[in-house]
Amino acid sequence: MINDIKKDAQTRMAKSVEAFRHDLTKLRTGRASPAIVDHLKVNYYGSDMPLTQVASVAVSDARSLVITPWEKQMVAAVEKAIINSDLGLTPTTAGTVIRINLPPLTEERRKDLTKVVHSNGEDAKVAIRNIRRDANHQVKELLKEKLVTEDDVRKAEDDIQKITDGAIKDVDEVIKAKEQELMAV
Repeated sequence: MINDIKKDAQTRMAKSVEAFRHDLTKLRTGRASPAIVDHLKVNYYGSDMPLTQVASVAVSDARSLVITPWEKQMVAAVEKAIINSDLGLTPTTAGTVIRINLPPLTEERRKDLTKVVHSNGEDAKVAIRNIRRDANHQVKELLKEKLVTEDDVRKAEDDIQKITDGAIKDVDEVIKAKEQELMAV
């Protein structure tokens, strides 16, 4: 039973780290990446659809994206979604192709984005610590029900702490890598 709790905690912590990694792909780092616009929703005949389901997104060079909607009448809707987004990007339309030029990041903006990365990293660490707390609580419940000994509980808590330390180290590595990516000019 304790092994199941530890495996569950390890799986959930790995998912937290992966979710944090995924959240960071939405941050603009100065290089063009289709992930920047992945989260955008486009009004497609009355329902909001992800941009990737109504258009193809490609990187044409290091600082620009090319978006080609599947249907010609979707060009205006895609353009509107980009303008209304929180990305601060201005699309340029040429026929059925939408181009987005990513301006270089200023030093101030890089520092702001670094703060966002650290904040998101702290949130991920809190989520990992909550998973640790839940796992320790489950182990203590087993002790209350007299299904395990106190020695088993201590060993399980130590193991859970080691798993937690590993997950937090992973988050720190992701933060460091993203920070280097942001500060590279």
